[in-house]
Amino acid sequence: MHYVMKHIEQYLLSCRELTAFRSQNGWIDKNSLNYEIIEQNDSHVIAFVQFEEILMEGPGCVASRIPCQGRLHLTLDRYGRVSHATLL
Repeated sequence: MHYVMKHIEQYLLSCRELTAFRSQNGWIDKNSLNYEIIEQNDSHVIAFVQFEEILMEGPGCVASRIPCQGRLHLTLDRYGRVSHATLL
């Protein structure tokens, strides 16, 4: 179980699907990324994901942080690694 969680964390840190949860095309603050497993079996996980979207104003100035959230269906391979993600 622990190794599956590690695979999920690694996947979420680099997946493109999270961009669909942004509201204003800002940056995803990976340090604020948090998730909760809603449902799980050997072949999939449904995760509730939360993070902050960073909006910039000028070079290097953070204008605001917007809370974002959504659910993902993560398909797992036989080793517990995420092979595919779908928005819910």
